[in-house]
Amino acid sequence: MSDSISSVISNPLNTDVPGIHHPHQLAQPGSYGAIKSYLIGFLLSVVLTGVPFGIVMTGILPRSATLASVVAMAVLQIVVHLKYFLHLDFSGEGKVNTFAFLFTALIIVMVVGLSIWIIYSANALMM
Repeated sequence: MSDSISSVISNPLNTDVPGIHHPHQLAQPGSYGAIKSYLIGFLLSVVLTGVPFGIVMTGILPRSATLASVVAMAVLQIVVHLKYFLHLDFSGEGKVNTFAFLFTALIIVMVVGLSIWIIYSANALMM
């Protein structure tokens, strides 16, 4: 009994006990992406924000083309965020997270889409 108490006192984080890990020991260097990856994502995000802002503020494109370009840049920015910041890809490490995200997105699209359809149908029946 005194050995276990002295081991807890001498090693309060229990780093030598099998199955119990210190939180900082679980993270591997570079497991979430390198600084280069984050910088590329940041720069792409800045460009994909600045270009539509410039298009809207200068008014160089017609209204429909402006809308299309802003939507296209927004979709590209979503892809950049998913790849460079959330690290969703189809590699061995990220495949589970990617499929979980895709399933969640599918469920959200179905719930929102079907809700709009139901509301539209109910409105049409009321008229």
